[in-house]
Amino acid sequence: MKKDQYKILVLSDLKGSTKSILKSTVSLAKMIDGVIEFFHVQKPTDVIKQDNQFSAIRTINSEFTASEKKIKTLLSSISEEYSLKIKYKSSIGNVKNEITHRIEEINPDVIVLGKRKHKILNFGGDNMTQFILKHHKGPVFIAAEENALEPNKKLSLGVFEENEKPLDIEFKDQLIQNINPPLKSFKIGKGSLHAKRNQDAFSDLKTIDYVFEDGGNAIENLSKYLTKNNIDLLCVGRDTKQINDSVKLMKNDVRDVVGKLGVSLLIAGL
Repeated sequence: MKKDQYKILVLSDLKGSTKSILKSTVSLAKMIDGVIEFFHVQKPTDVIKQDNQFSAIRTINSEFTASEKKIKTLLSSISEEYSLKIKYKSSIGNVKNEITHRIEEINPDVIVLGKRKHKILNFGGDNMTQFILKHHKGPVFIAAEENALEPNKKLSLGVFEENEKPLDIEFKDQLIQNINPPLKSFKIGKGSLHAKRNQDAFSDLKTIDYVFEDGGNAIENLSKYLTKNNIDLLCVGRDTKQINDSVKLMKNDVRDVVGKLGVSLLIAGL
């Protein structure tokens, strides 16, 4: 059932790509009628540089104030430019605990993470993409730093059909209404078990199929074609099997796949 509004939670470390991430998030929000909350959390060890307790408290308060000011300025600029209000919250504490608590509080429909060129966005040295995929059952939007989605413009959409249901998302219809056909379908190996099944999910759309030979360079070749064909967003499914307590994506390690694909990704929920 279509919701009145979808809740979108943006997790950010306030580094250089934040404006680009927000721009892509605004584009998604306008397509699916979403409301955005921006959440920033810092580890105390990243803030405190001295042992003195009172100096540490002053430093924390000062850093918190500075972060709040930076967030307000950034969000005000984005909100004014695209006429979309963005709520925010920031905190200092254990990064994963704070994020888990915030997810439990607002129960977002979509979580947004950033990805710099050839590098997954990390929080405190930990891979946040893998963490979110483990703890959030809904879609995860990974916004590439380069080639941000343009708000109020239709996009070129691709789907990766190695796993089941790359478009198994509640707002699939709204998304499809905002694309420039044809849809691009990417597969690795001609014998994909799920090819016909996934095709049924968008049988009404004109689709161009691209099939890559299975091998060590398959993901690199896929990345080149995504860029060559000006794909704005690639939808992928999740492999629901747990291997060594880690969620697998596209039968490859999530670090490798997300890191090598240079476009924004929309990872379907479980």
